[in-house]
Amino acid sequence: MSETGTGYYKVHELPKRMQPRELFDLHGGENVPDEVLLAILLRSGTPGHNVVDLSADLLRSFGSLTALTRVSPKELTKIRGIGMVKARELKAALELARRLGQEEHGSVPMIQTPEDAARLFREQARTLDEEHFWVLVLDMKNRLKRPPQQISKGLLNVSLVHAREVFAEACVHKAAAIILAHNHPSGDCTPSPEDIRVTRKLIDAGNVMDIPVYDHVIVGRAGVGQSRYFSSLRESGLVNFEPSR
Repeated sequence: MSETGTGYYKVHELPKRMQPRELFDLHGGENVPDEVLLAILLRSGTPGHNVVDLSADLLRSFGSLTALTRVSPKELTKIRGIGMVKARELKAALELARRLGQEEHGSVPMIQTPEDAARLFREQARTLDEEHFWVLVLDMKNRLKRPPQQISKGLLNVSLVHAREVFAEACVHKAAAIILAHNHPSGDCTPSPEDIRVTRKLIDAGNVMDIPVYDHVIVGRAGVGQSRYFSSLRESGLVNFEPSR
């Protein structure tokens, strides 16, 4: 019998008050536990192990919904009762949730503060296990001219982030300015010496091309020895973003 105490029963044999769909209808999706929502997505369990317990097993095995977004469908199938069909459906639902979070920012976000930029990546960054580097292309009113573009993936360094790739996006879309952004998978958004070197290199390139770099935002997670989930190199004062005279 599982820890939830329902493993001997099929879902339809459980009291109505314990069935996922009944709980959802009674309390609303926003007020039921994660395993209830997962159970509705998975629909069925296995003999002797109903879908509620299967959902609880998933959360126990991987630790959280955020962790589930990081694993592949193949890894999900290692859980008894999860076949490739269920794994695909679950991953599709999690991906839709991620895209919904992005959509909430609006089709043409205005970037007025470092947090406006960081917010674009907050949900995505939580699921990444390596560094990704993006460029935000802005118009004269600090609105995004297109969705953030990923320039590189992997440990951030000067050799990996090429100015030609960063400013190719800016030139093609006639940027008035750009903002740089990347994530720290550790969650600690403190700028590293390499972050500072990359930023200075790209600021210099922007000065030559008359496309200013407004900021470099690093996205992590709040609570990792810090009060905010992001940092701004402009706010930190570690880098001079003003064009040289």
